[in-house]
Amino acid sequence: MKQTIIINDMELIASNVRAESIMKNGQLRTKLNFDFKVTHDMYHDVTTLLYENNFIVKVPDKNLEFSAVITNYSTSITNLYEPGAVGDFKLELTEKES
Repeated sequence: MKQTIIINDMELIASNVRAESIMKNGQLRTKLNFDFKVTHDMYHDVTTLLYENNFIVKVPDKNLEFSAVITNYSTSITNLYEPGAVGDFKLELTEKES
């Protein structure tokens, strides 16, 4: 099922969305894993956003909103500069310590 994930006001259409609570440094934190497609046209905007590594994450379907950083990231392709190219991105975001 596709869901919208909003990271710093950028909407991504995600699949395999999994949210869970984890214990980190004695505090309960939200961890969010999801996959999304990145096209040649959106590559620059997405990678610029991810390099910030300081996010406000919203998942409207799960009624979630939290500050997060990247704890795991991978992509199926490293060159999305070619027109028509599409990459599969996997992202894990974990709630920041307050």
